[in-house]
Amino acid sequence: MRFICNKYFLPVFVVIQFITVLGCSNLCHAQNQIQQFDDRIMLDLQANRTPAQTDVMLFLSRTYKYGDVGVPAALLVGGIITNDSKMRQNSLYIASSTAISYGVMLLLKHLVKRPRPFVQNINIVPVYRASSTSFPSGHAASTFSTAMALSNAYPKWYVIAPSFLWAGSVSYSRSYLGVHYPTDVTAGASLGVGTALLLQGIKH
Repeated sequence: MRFICNKYFLPVFVVIQFITVLGCSNLCHAQNQIQQFDDRIMLDLQANRTPAQTDVMLFLSRTYKYGDVGVPAALLVGGIITNDSKMRQNSLYIASSTAISYGVMLLLKHLVKRPRPFVQNINIVPVYRASSTSFPSGHAASTFSTAMALSNAYPKWYVIAPSFLWAGSVSYSRSYLGVHYPTDVTAGASLGVGTALLLQGIKH
């Protein structure tokens, strides 16, 4: 465990600093081109919502907990039942990646404090009013971390394709629902993927 901490602390710290700088830049220059791009996308998504699509997006948004917890839990149970040490180790890898991504995401939210889209721009009307701050997206960070770690552990097309389709759909739903800017989602996805790659030495 000491080896893992020493090996990955510096890269993770560098990633945190890099994303923090980007997030602060967006926050401090709310009227710059990135902010304008974000607003345009959010308003366009809002204008094209339909009741049926909204129901699907709400469902997808809620699935993140089941995937983030269910995937490593299923691998752990399977590894115990079949006495498969590789499966148990990969369960630890995926769970660690997702947990660290989530923790770093919370830290960044606290540091950056970017307002939610509907707070920043009164013309943006969300499907529901999420609490806390906006940058980065926690759903994107955790789902992409789970997807990347699972794909690293089992690099088969039938694992990779559905994993990233799920993570991408959940992440897209956050902007569709009006609770995250596209840049929030992009930063969250980058954080999740980056964490999974940095920790891949844990996998079997």
